Amino acid sequence: MAKPSEKLRALRMRRDGISIKSIASALNVSTGSVSLWCQSIELTSLQKEKLRKSQIAAGHRGRMIGAEINHQKRLNAIYDAEQWGKSSVGSLSNRDKYLLGIGLYWGEGAKSRTDTATITNSDPSIIVFSMRWMQDCFSLTKKDFNPYIYISESHMHRRQDIVHFWSKALKLPQSQFHIVFLKGRTKKVYENHNSYYGVCALRVRKGTNLKYRILGLIKACKENVGVAQMVGAQHS
Repeated sequence: MAKPSEKLRALRMRRDGISIKSIASALNVSTGSVSLWCQSIELTSLQKEKLRKSQIAAGHRGRMIGAEINHQKRLNAIYDAEQWGKSSVGSLSNRDKYLLGIGLYWGEGAKSRTDTATITNSDPSIIVFSMRWMQDCFSLTKKDFNPYIYISESHMHRRQDIVHFWSKALKLPQSQFHIVFLKGRTKKVYENHNSYYGVCALRVRKGTNLKYRILGLIKACKENVGVAQMVGAQHS
């Protein structure tokens, strides 16, 4: 049997508008016992409102705790995936980097007859790797590059900052860059306006023959993996 003191505490807590579940937890007794003890207590409207707010607050705390747990699970999953990626890839040989560049150009490079050799992306790491790849594999120098930066006209006032960003990333003089303003192309509002640096097209001066050579490499890779006939009509 429950101690009289526990029942009295339960009654006092219930009159203060505390929930049955909270009382049971505080007194380390069953919710059934607390319900039985407190069944004669009729809560006032103020007590009911206090109980409602308490339940809402408890629910919010529970959601916050659940969200934090899920957030930590995601962080752990990402960390595990990154560690798995490092151990799986290991060190890249020169041939690995050579093929990686071919795959990158296959996906992001210019292929039309009128284009010079160009790789376009907004990710600086992709553009930096592309420049190193073309320098190492095709003996280009920094003077061979003629980058174009495409930015929204709404960022016209940040022109100098944007050129400086790409110039620092690629270690090229700002005089080598061309700015193209895109009029009315986007209505997107960025959370951090100053983190937008547009899209960089890493163009090669007089790079048409280089483009043919790269496309030849891509075609050889297509044939090697057995997809040349499926997409050959598009870029062959």
